[in-house]
Amino acid sequence: MSESGNSNTSRRSFLKASAATSAVLASSLSIARSANAGEQNEIRIALIGCGGRGTGATSQALSTKGPVKLVALADAFADNIENSLGNLKGVTQDQTRIDVPKHHRYVGFDAYKQIMQRDDIDLVILATPPGFRPIHYAAAVAAGKHVFMEKPVAVDVPGIHSVLETTKIAKEKNLKIGVGLQRHHDPHYIETIKRIQDGAIGDIISTRSYWMQGAAQVRTRAGLEEKYGRKLSEMEYQMRNWYYFAWLGGDHIVEQHIHNIDVCNWAMNDYPMACQSVAGRQVRTGKDYGHIYDHHAVEFVYGKRWDIGVRQTSMSRQIQGALNDVGEHIHGTKGYCSVSGFYMKDYNGKKIWKIRKQRGVNAYQIEHDDLFDAVRNNKAYNEAENAANSTLSGIMGRLASYSGAKITLKAANKSQISLAPTKYDFNAVPPILPNDDGFYPVAMPGTANVL
Repeated sequence: MSESGNSNTSRRSFLKASAATSAVLASSLSIARSANAGEQNEIRIALIGCGGRGTGATSQALSTKGPVKLVALADAFADNIENSLGNLKGVTQDQTRIDVPKHHRYVGFDAYKQIMQRDDIDLVILATPPGFRPIHYAAAVAAGKHVFMEKPVAVDVPGIHSVLETTKIAKEKNLKIGVGLQRHHDPHYIETIKRIQDGAIGDIISTRSYWMQGAAQVRTRAGLEEKYGRKLSEMEYQMRNWYYFAWLGGDHIVEQHIHNIDVCNWAMNDYPMACQSVAGRQVRTGKDYGHIYDHHAVEFVYGKRWDIGVRQTSMSRQIQGALNDVGEHIHGTKGYCSVSGFYMKDYNGKKIWKIRKQRGVNAYQIEHDDLFDAVRNNKAYNEAENAANSTLSGIMGRLASYSGAKITLKAANKSQISLAPTKYDFNAVPPILPNDDGFYPVAMPGTANVL
């Protein structure tokens, strides 16, 4: 079986004047997108994907320095748009920063296209289920928009290749691209990783990453149909319960555990060359849990050789009542570092270093502050390449889990298996379907074809 989501005159004048000081390449592009936006010029933004994370990211964008205005919202579902807009109005102090009349609220699978056609939008926030990320990112860059996109940036290998190709174009167009791997903007993480890379614990000999938690939210078919007072098509049901379908969310090793895998990649300044896994679906076996697994234990290997490469022990689990543990750890020849704890010890337990004082920081806010600063001051800024490669690490882990095989980066990169549906429509057939009893086929290690 195959592996089973109208600018005003003064604004234009300002941007045109600023464009004269930009690079030659940038000056050949759309003025509103490529120019130095300046400290006092308004940056107009749109949100595509109006769930909780998209709403949060937009709130943070609206909290950056300088004039910012939300001018459009898009989602597959109208109720998501209205909920998001209401929540944003409830938490945004300056209400003049929100101006989204009804005709600028776009609904449906193609709603993002209407956003991209508008010349008055400078930056888009992409926060739909990640299965749509490569499509939306490509459209945004083609339209000359700066981008903030949530992690992960794809759910399959063709999606990764699309993101990497789009990123090349974004760099050529001088577009600024931020990605929601916020630990890269946390000053505690930045200082800790720098000390590791400067040799504070010697050469790295192994790493560990964990995202083990209780139950994740599930939207049952019965609950959704009661809420909306009608039967849902299979496509709509999967879209509304997207977390449990790999074509939409990638499985939780990709959708969530990417944060921790990415931190280990960051410390290593490298990406795994291969992995193997023991994983499964033991507790979440009901119909409303789709077909993803509830636990993954993956061994990633860095370097050129499987037998002598540095190992990352990666564990992700979503089982209520079991141990909770989220964090990253690095072992070196001279000592150990709790990256998420911001301290280092030698192997006798003596403190090597501990962050002097943990400050109250909001890395979710800082990542937007940094992106908008880059837009305003025309700084080189593109986080998509690292995000794509770390997302690929997570995808490799899932492929190893589902197949039971050792997955190499070389083999994974050759995969042409797309998880996407052939058509995006609420009456279309999604990539995976339940059987007559309502259960979805689950990948079985030893038999699943994932490459």
